[in-house]
Amino acid sequence: MSAEDFLPFALPDIGKEEIEAAADAMRSGWLTTGPRAAAFEREFAEFLGEGVHAVALNSATAGLHLALEAVGIGPGDEVLVPTWTFTSTAEVVRYLGADPVMVDVDPVTLNLDLEAAAAAVTPRTRAVMPVHFAGLAVDRSGLEKLARNCGLIVVEDAAHSFPTVSAGSLVGAGASEAVVFSFYATKTMTTGEGGMVVTSDPDVAKRIRTMRLHGISRDVFDRYRSTVPSWQYEVVAPGFKYNLTDPAAAMGRVQLGRAHEMRDRRGAIAAVYDEAFADLPLELPAHADPGDVHAWHLYVTRLTADAAVGRDAFIEEMARAGVGCSVHFIPLHKHPYWRDRYALTDEQFPVASAQFERVASLPIFSSMSDAQVDRVVRAVRRVLG
Repeated sequence: MSAEDFLPFALPDIGKEEIEAAADAMRSGWLTTGPRAAAFEREFAEFLGEGVHAVALNSATAGLHLALEAVGIGPGDEVLVPTWTFTSTAEVVRYLGADPVMVDVDPVTLNLDLEAAAAAVTPRTRAVMPVHFAGLAVDRSGLEKLARNCGLIVVEDAAHSFPTVSAGSLVGAGASEAVVFSFYATKTMTTGEGGMVVTSDPDVAKRIRTMRLHGISRDVFDRYRSTVPSWQYEVVAPGFKYNLTDPAAAMGRVQLGRAHEMRDRRGAIAAVYDEAFADLPLELPAHADPGDVHAWHLYVTRLTADAAVGRDAFIEEMARAGVGCSVHFIPLHKHPYWRDRYALTDEQFPVASAQFERVASLPIFSSMSDAQVDRVVRAVRRVLG
C-alpha cells in the first residue's frame, strides 16, 4: 500500500484562506509577534465573551507552564492532574519544582475523577489541572465544588476543547483562574504550533504576557510599532521565549472564524460512527449532556470483552486496511519517569489501568470527506464483524 492510499489518523483542515492569511503576514514584514497576534488575542477573547483576557503563546504547554507560574505554584507545592493525559499536563508542574499528584479517571468519560481528586488533597496541594478529555468537558459544578471545598486554584487543560460548551457556557468563560487551549497541527483549530491562555484575572494575564518574552516589562509589539523611539525596556523577571508569531496568528484568526463549522463537521462524523458501530463489540464515546456541546477532538472507542481481536491487533488490522488509528492515552503512571519518580503502580489507578487496554481512537478531523468516513466504517466493520 502506498502512502497516498493510507488515511492518516489526523490531518489539519487548512484551506486557501489560511494560506493566504499567513502569506500576507509574511509579506507585511511582521514575522514575529505583531499586530495579527494582538488581533488574534482580541478576537479569541471576544469569541468566549466579556470579561476575559487572552494571551497567545507558541504552545499549550507554554500556556500551562506560565499559567501555573502566574498563580504562584512553586517548589513544595502539589498539583492534582489526571493520569489519563499527555505528559505535558504533568511536566509543567515539574518545571516549577512542584509535584504533580496523579489521580484516576471516571470510567464513563475518562475525565478526572473528582471524588478521587478530593481524596488526594494534602496540606501541600495548591491546585488542580483537569483535562477536558477528547473535547468533553469535566463536570463544571463538581469542579467548582472541589476547588471551593479544598481551597484549590484551577488551571484547566482545554487542549482538546475548543469550542466545548459546559453548563451552558463555553469552556474558557468560567470561574477558573486560567484555561489553556492548544492550536497544535491536529487540534480542533490550528496555528501549526501554538496555544492560548484565557483568564478573567488581569494580573494573571499581565504576568503571562511578561513571562512569555524574557520577562521584559514592555510587550514586543508595543516596543516596535511606535513612531516615537521606544527602545527602552526593563527585565523584571527571568522569563521565557514563548511568544506566537504573526504568520501563525494570521492562520489562527481564519481558523477561529471557522471554529463552529469545523466542530459541526466533527460532530456529524461522530454521529455516523455512533450509528455504524452500534451493533459491534465496541463501547462508544460518552456524549455531552443535553444543552452542552462536545468538541469531538477525538473519537475514542473501547473494545469489549467479546471482540474478536484485542486492541493492539485491532489497530494493526486497521493499518493493514489503510486506516490510521491511535491510543489516547498511555496513562502517565505507566511511563518510566512518572512511575519511578513517584513509585506509581497500576493498582493505584484501577480505572485508567483497565481502560488503557481497551481504547482505540478512530480518525475524526473536519477535512475528512464522506468517502473517507465510509472507509473507516467499512474497515472497522471488517475487522470486528
